[in-house]
Amino acid sequence: MSIHDLPRIKLGHLPTPLEPLDRLSESLGGPRIWVKRDDATGLATGGNKTRKLEFLIADAIERGADTIVTVGAMQSNHARQTAAAAAKMGLRCELLLENRRAIPDPAYETGGNVVLDRLLGAEIIEQEKGTDLAVALERRGHDLACDGRNPYLVPLGGSDAVGALGYVDCAFELLEQAEASGLEIDHVVHATASAGTQAGLVAGIAVAGVTLPVTGVSAGMSASMLSELVFDIAVESGEMIGSTDAVDPAMVVIDDSQVGPGYGLPTDAMREAVGTTARLEALILDPVYTGKAMAGLFEMTRTGRFDSCDNIVFVHTGGVAGLLAYGSVFT
Repeated sequence: MSIHDLPRIKLGHLPTPLEPLDRLSESLGGPRIWVKRDDATGLATGGNKTRKLEFLIADAIERGADTIVTVGAMQSNHARQTAAAAAKMGLRCELLLENRRAIPDPAYETGGNVVLDRLLGAEIIEQEKGTDLAVALERRGHDLACDGRNPYLVPLGGSDAVGALGYVDCAFELLEQAEASGLEIDHVVHATASAGTQAGLVAGIAVAGVTLPVTGVSAGMSASMLSELVFDIAVESGEMIGSTDAVDPAMVVIDDSQVGPGYGLPTDAMREAVGTTARLEALILDPVYTGKAMAGLFEMTRTGRFDSCDNIVFVHTGGVAGLLAYGSVFT
């Protein structure tokens, strides 16, 4: 089965641009860096979850859902894009958001993505720090069903086999762009957290039969834990489009060196990456995901991971709205 045979709705501005970051490349004195602009997918300020939601919301509609429910941290980019997709398709949306109080700033609980969640009409149901979000999601789904609703439960980050199809398609898109422009990509780097984006990229590259290393820079989870999740989702996504045994475990590479004190908690390396990228390229990263991923790319470059003539694609997964909740971190 082709990916084009599966249910999908149009939510994003695709394909997203693939652009060189020449000033940043020069400043690092290393490989040529490119950016895949998935921050520019267009849905309520954009981001990587838009691609996943094209498949997830289509699946929800096919199942007759009237309410979309998902989970995340208080400043979840995924929750904001889910609320936007639900609003666009006329569906109720509930967001179970864990208040991890990542930074001592009132804007963390009321600004950034939270403002957009409310504008988009989503109902926010705050969860205490340490809540098992998967359990909370199932419980809320049960309660809604008992009330006569038909809920569709979207897992953390939209990261299941259906959601990951969005990044299977992104892998195909990236390879097509590279071929059309005569660009030989040597490595892909991106932020990874709930596993779906990396799983889709790995599965798409495997199905395409291309040898292209992908490194996910973890925003919170250890490499050992995250790699198993990525592999399992990648295999299942590949099977959904009729490709079995395409994904090798060796294709799943996680760099967890940039996590620092924990998920959503700032690091000096992240601050440097966000500031340098903004000043040299006018490209805005976020402090939770893309800032740490770019810090990982900086470190890989400085330690000789890449050759000076390599072409490295950084997949920008979005998150700019969340940056506005972290203003005190950059002042």
